Amino acid sequence: MSNELEAFLEYITVTRALSSRSVEAYGSDLSSIETSLKKPLIELDSPSVLRILSSYENKRTLNRKLSSVNAFFDFCYKRQFSDETTKFRLSKIPKLLPKFLSFNEIQNSLALIDRSSWIGLRDYALILFLYASGTRISECLELSRSDIEESWLKIRHAKGEKERIVPLAGVAIEAIDAYLGEFKYDIDFIWANYQGKKLSRISAFKITQKYLGVSPHVLRHSYATALISGGADLRVVQELLGHASLMTTQIYTHVQKHELQETVQACHPMTREAL
Repeated sequence: MSNELEAFLEYITVTRALSSRSVEAYGSDLSSIETSLKKPLIELDSPSVLRILSSYENKRTLNRKLSSVNAFFDFCYKRQFSDETTKFRLSKIPKLLPKFLSFNEIQNSLALIDRSSWIGLRDYALILFLYASGTRISECLELSRSDIEESWLKIRHAKGEKERIVPLAGVAIEAIDAYLGEFKYDIDFIWANYQGKKLSRISAFKITQKYLGVSPHVLRHSYATALISGGADLRVVQELLGHASLMTTQIYTHVQKHELQETVQACHPMTREAL
């Protein structure tokens, strides 16, 4: 690893305080290029870098690596390790509609859960809760019993440390109460595994995958999509989801447009027959 690359990794670790995963990803992306060409990255010209990265057919992977390279060269320029900065244009990626489930699909899957044990009651309550609250799974798993008060949910462990309060459907609260009523361990947090310890992200993923065939995050998308399709104001949905930017929430308007288009194509006679 070159001295410049070590300095860059130290900068993003100490000064920018990026997570260990982010630092590891930058290091892996950049050191692999140096290893492939057997030269310090700062000495490489643009054609050499692009020749290495052109082997990645997945555009998202390619863009991640290009972003790493751009960040490195920008750092070197600002620290005067290099006389000129290099910036690669990222590949255009078509916007994908977020995957979501309909209310009927979720209802049908919930009906298949055996609620004769507290594990079954937990799985049922977890899926209902995720769909009723729109929480991120990381927020969900950190919740304690005191975070639910009457019909309100306080999300204290939000992304970016932003606390928010959202209303919670009564059916979800009832499901949680039924699960906790059969729960044999005395703990403060809500979601637990069979050993009475806090439920892990992997376990939560296995639960939603088992009954719905999707990740927990799809239920967050389903929550937002249901609100937008029902006529909810975009800024209200932004607040409920805890999005810092309205731009992030706007993807759900594309879902609504897509549904409207499908409805017209399926129902309007002019889409099937010429006049």
